[in-house]
Amino acid sequence: MAEIPEGLTGRFARFASQTRDADIPAPIYEHAKVALLDWYAVTIAGKDDPLVIKLIRFADLMGGHEQATILGQGMKKNVIQATLINGAASHALDYDDTLASSLWHPSVTLFPSLLAVAEWKGKNGAELLAAYMIGFKAGTAFGTYAGMSHYLAGWHGTSTMGHLASASACSHLLGLDKEQTTHALGIAATQASGLKRVFGTMCKPFHAGRCSQAGLTAALLASDGFTSAEDILEGSQGFFDVFQADKNEEPLETLGQTWEIERLAQKYHASCHGTHSAIEAASRIVRHEGLEVKDIKSITVKCSQVALSAAHKEDPRTGLAGKFSVAYCVANALLRGDTGMRAFTDERVNDPEVRELMGKISVVPDGKKVAMEADVEIETTGGKAHCASCDVFQEVPGLEVKREKIRAKFEDLCGQVLGDRKTEQVRDAILNLDKLKDIQPLFV
Repeated sequence: MAEIPEGLTGRFARFASQTRDADIPAPIYEHAKVALLDWYAVTIAGKDDPLVIKLIRFADLMGGHEQATILGQGMKKNVIQATLINGAASHALDYDDTLASSLWHPSVTLFPSLLAVAEWKGKNGAELLAAYMIGFKAGTAFGTYAGMSHYLAGWHGTSTMGHLASASACSHLLGLDKEQTTHALGIAATQASGLKRVFGTMCKPFHAGRCSQAGLTAALLASDGFTSAEDILEGSQGFFDVFQADKNEEPLETLGQTWEIERLAQKYHASCHGTHSAIEAASRIVRHEGLEVKDIKSITVKCSQVALSAAHKEDPRTGLAGKFSVAYCVANALLRGDTGMRAFTDERVNDPEVRELMGKISVVPDGKKVAMEADVEIETTGGKAHCASCDVFQEVPGLEVKREKIRAKFEDLCGQVLGDRKTEQVRDAILNLDKLKDIQPLFV
């Protein structure tokens, strides 16, 4: 009898369960450490966001064992609750990383569950980083396979693909075999959801925590023999059918061959990545031409439909909504220059000066643009027109530059909360994580 070909679900399960930590090239771990440094910083910075406090109160109401640390809170909850809370905190400010090829936020879906498991089960730093890379590569392949049709249909890929990525990573860290991992993917897939309609509300950060939590739940259930469909990805009415995937086959051939983390884009503005190219292009014009805001008659921003499907808020009235408004982000950058956390408060979004400049900004879709590309034209009161283009996903710095940028971001965000001494200790622990047998120095 001919052997039945391995299906899509089986291929991913084999990759997650049978890839050895030693199969991952050493330089890749350096990128993973930078990703953790960035994720940790935005988690600490987001720890007191109102949505995080509400999730902590919810966890208090539910009770449970103290197994994993809630970062920056001086408390522990069970691993499921800790994953949800830390995941939501890390995405609360929308200041975390993005991968262009699949338009998802990898680290907020992976590190929350992995850190909780690693603390609970006593895993070392190298094991944590390897599991992150397994989930990162799997999630990237899932997202690229799904393509833009999935995202443009209204699904939040970070949430939908994040369920599968977290399940892959947690299955690897927990040592599940291929059969168990297959079921973990099925358990995660049937829980998957996440609608872009909720962008600008507490539900978007909730997506990050929830998908990370669901992936861990799936792996834990599968480890105990809990079953699901074994063809959940490729089967009729399975994950990729229901979620309107393009079904691009190319990324499947790269499992275990390439890792793509070199293209991971961290954020240097505390807003949706769909706003970043417009911010950069407009700022370049003003700097290069020596313009002042009073010289500006009008600004036209041309963005891809993908960018505008995320950053489409035309009249934001809250700091959170401002993160998803190209017009606000450009106006704020030109008026104040500060595009960090302090830029996204209700007061600043409703400032009459910024509202006046927003009124001069037109944001239009350009069908020729892809991903995060943006063109900006500024017309002056003197009748001159100045243009600039940017695509932040094509301008990702190399490892050394990225490490220094993220190190500065880490020290800025964590220093305000943890103090300089503790910030340095955690920073050094993360940058040497692959050598740590005990990851307790990470938990504050």
